[in-house]
Amino acid sequence: MTDNRIYYQQPILPVQKPGQGTAAQPSAKGADGQQSFNQVLAQELAGVKFSQHAIQRLSSRNIKLDGSDLAKISGAVDKAAQKGARDSLILMNDLALVVSVKNRTVITAMDGTNIRDNVFTNIDSAVIV
Repeated sequence: MTDNRIYYQQPILPVQKPGQGTAAQPSAKGADGQQSFNQVLAQELAGVKFSQHAIQRLSSRNIKLDGSDLAKISGAVDKAAQKGARDSLILMNDLALVVSVKNRTVITAMDGTNIRDNVFTNIDSAVIV
């Protein structure tokens, strides 16, 4: 039997979700290396994560995503998951995202100028938003 009481001067550890071994690593970092509250909130609400590679691509290509964009991406991932997709290309406006549907993680992102003359590999589906 575990003792769940809190004692004076005992550190309070953050609550972890079931099945989560360690605290989640931040994925979208600001200039100071810290993830902003708005970024965390948007990711949690949208249910889509961004890999470090995708964050670098979005930043280097000056691509900004707002809450409605994240909702559209999440909806596209949901549609792909319903069809049994594993890795999907999401085309939205002038943006292409390669997404791991199982992990709900954006792997990479390209803007309109970088989409042209490219071959997308290792995908099994495409969703046009």
